Amino acid sequence: MSSDSSPPAPARPPQGPDPRRPVDLTQLAHRRVPDAETFRGDERARLERRLRSGEVRRVRRGVFVAPVPTDAPALARQAEVLAEMRGVANRLTTPFWFSHVNAALLWGCWTWRLAAEVHVTQLGHPKVRSDDRVLRRHWTDLPVRDRCTLDGLPVTGLERTVVDCLRGLREPQGIVIADSALRIGARAEVLETIVEESAGKRGIVRARRVLAAADGRSESPGESLVRWFAVDAGLPALDVAIPVETWLGAFWLDLGWPDLRIGIEFDGAVKYSGGRYGEPGERLLAEKRRQDALVEAGWTIIRVTWADLSDPERLVARLLAARERSRGRRSPR
Repeated sequence: MSSDSSPPAPARPPQGPDPRRPVDLTQLAHRRVPDAETFRGDERARLERRLRSGEVRRVRRGVFVAPVPTDAPALARQAEVLAEMRGVANRLTTPFWFSHVNAALLWGCWTWRLAAEVHVTQLGHPKVRSDDRVLRRHWTDLPVRDRCTLDGLPVTGLERTVVDCLRGLREPQGIVIADSALRIGARAEVLETIVEESAGKRGIVRARRVLAAADGRSESPGESLVRWFAVDAGLPALDVAIPVETWLGAFWLDLGWPDLRIGIEFDGAVKYSGGRYGEPGERLLAEKRRQDALVEAGWTIIRVTWADLSDPERLVARLLAARERSRGRRSPR
C-alpha cells in the first residue's frame, strides 16, 4: 500500500465567519437521520400497501423510512443517504461510529457530489460480508477524543471527520467540507494535531494542501469551489468577504482580489426564489443597483453560477482575463 510523504504542517486556516458581516448559519445545522417506521408481524398487508404507494421505502431488511419530498437533486441525495444511515444504525450489531462524509452530514457540513454510501469506522475487523452495495467500513484505532454522539448516534468528532474526508475525497469535495466545518466551529489546533498523527498515511499530502486553503469565512459551497479552482490553477489566493464602500452604501463581495478591484459573486438560484429572500423582481432590481454602484466605485464584478462550476477551466480563463484587463487599466500609458 502506498503512502504520502508529509511536508510541514499548513498555516492555520481562518476560522468562522467575519464578525463584521451579517451571517446565516441556518443551512449549517445538524442533520437528523430519519426515524424508522415500525410494523408488527401481523401488519404485512398494511406495509405492502404503503410500499406500493410510496409512503415508505425499504432501506435495509426490516428497516423502512418515509421519503422526504424535494425537487432539489442535492437535497434528494442527502435524504437518500440519511435514510441509508438509518438502515445501517438499526441493523449493524458491532460497535461503530458514522465517519467520513456521513459524519460531515450529521455535523451539518456542506457537501458536493455526495455519493450514495455509508461510511463507518470500527475498532476491529468483524467477519462480515463484503458485497454490501452501500456500507463502507474503515478499521482503525479511534482515540476517545474522536468519538462523539449526535442525536443518539455514534459519530466521529468534527475535526477527525474533516481530516478523514480530506484524505479520501477529491480536493473540491474536501474544501467544501473543510470550509463549512471551520465555519461551524472546528478547532484548528485539533485539526493540526490529527494531521500530524496521520503522517505517512494515504491521502495526507492532499489533506494538508486542502486544509491550507480552507477558510471558515466562506458563505456557501459555491464560494468554496471558486476559491479552490483558482488556487489549484496557480492564481493568487482569493480574499473572502470583502467590504466595499459605494455611493449606495457599504456592500460585501463574496470573493475577489482587492488590489486589482476584482470582485467575484457566486449566484445560487435560491436567492431569487422568493420566500424569506424577498420578491424575486424586487431582489433582481436591488441586485442590479448594487452591481451598478460597485462598478461605479471602480470594481470589475464577475458572476459565477452552479453551471459555471461544471467547467473549471473555462471559469479560470475568465478569472485570468479579468486580471489581465485590470492590470492593463492600471498600467501607466
